[in-house]
Amino acid sequence: MRITEALRFALLLALALSAGRVHAQAADTGQPPRIGVVTMGPGDVFWERFGHDAIVVDDPARGEPISYNFGFFDLAEDGFIGRFVRGEMQYRLVALPLDDDMQYYREVGRGASLQWLALEPAQARQLAADLAENAKPENARYRYDYFTDNCATRVRDALDRALGGNLRRQMEPRSSGDSYRSESVRLASPEPWMWLLFDVGLGPYGDRPLSRWEQAFLPRRLADDVRDAKLPDGRPLVVAEQQLLPQRQPAEPDERPRHAWPWLALGLALAASILACARRAPRLLGGVGLGFWLLCGAVGLVLLLGWGFTAHRALWANRNLLLFNPLCLLLLPGGWALLRGHAGSGRFRSLLVAVAALAAVALLPLWLQAMPQRNGPWIALLLPVHAAFAWCRGRRKP
Repeated sequence: MRITEALRFALLLALALSAGRVHAQAADTGQPPRIGVVTMGPGDVFWERFGHDAIVVDDPARGEPISYNFGFFDLAEDGFIGRFVRGEMQYRLVALPLDDDMQYYREVGRGASLQWLALEPAQARQLAADLAENAKPENARYRYDYFTDNCATRVRDALDRALGGNLRRQMEPRSSGDSYRSESVRLASPEPWMWLLFDVGLGPYGDRPLSRWEQAFLPRRLADDVRDAKLPDGRPLVVAEQQLLPQRQPAEPDERPRHAWPWLALGLALAASILACARRAPRLLGGVGLGFWLLCGAVGLVLLLGWGFTAHRALWANRNLLLFNPLCLLLLPGGWALLRGHAGSGRFRSLLVAVAALAAVALLPLWLQAMPQRNGPWIALLLPVHAAFAWCRGRRKP
């Protein structure tokens, strides 16, 4: 009896283990999800200028492709504006059907193209599981950074983890010589106020040459590099591409070379006008000075606060502070005196010289090439103006 029971138990155990192996093999041989990257073209709203992207998971078990979109934020959220100013803005990942995600882009005329990737079944399943976990409400939020942690870098990093770091190994050694400044100014150029903010606001951090890995903070750059990427066996990572939506809005602008001489010509013309006003229309000189110093001082104060009191690393150590100098705000009483027909005080004249001298100091880092900041056009424009005001000091007759 004991032998019979032992044999029966062994038989049942063998059947159970065999059933488990069959079930596991069935699961392993099931059709894995397809993984793709959808890239959307630029829009006309200022935060849409850089384009957008998302990861698509087409799991046969679900019946419809799911878009994992890292670009959701809520302007009406309590404290959103304060966090935006401090550089602590929160974005979140949202999972929604691909057709629903494309509806907005279809309505506003933004194009979309989809790249299907040749991931191994285990890689595709793991990436789909990781995205589903990340999209849970308790995991979906992340601290957004324009350049280092945005919707495109989140897509890049998720793909790289699925590929075991192979994507980064291919992208990081390469560089096209572009920088955060050149890319930001190029894409913001359709909106003059927007490219001015980027060009004035970015410090030396924005001018170092980027690797292709870093440049993938832009969705289209990431799509280009994914298209060129190879698997370890030499096969292309992208197995198929399809256009989901046509781009009816203007495409990304091309980069245009920036020359300093037009800025210098304008700066010299403004300086000549200031010198002429000092001789012929001294009260007009006071009015022009008031507007110029108010503008420089206000911009400089914003740059100073951005450096000292926010987490916007791209604003730190901005040498445009030497040109848009907050000390210009102290010149306003002297400008008011000139406007009323009075001579400026000795303190006013000394401060004019100090502001002009600090503007000239901005030239030094350009010559030394130490942590270069590409602000040559602003130096060419503003240094002659500051120098002209300093030259006119004391020449104003009461």
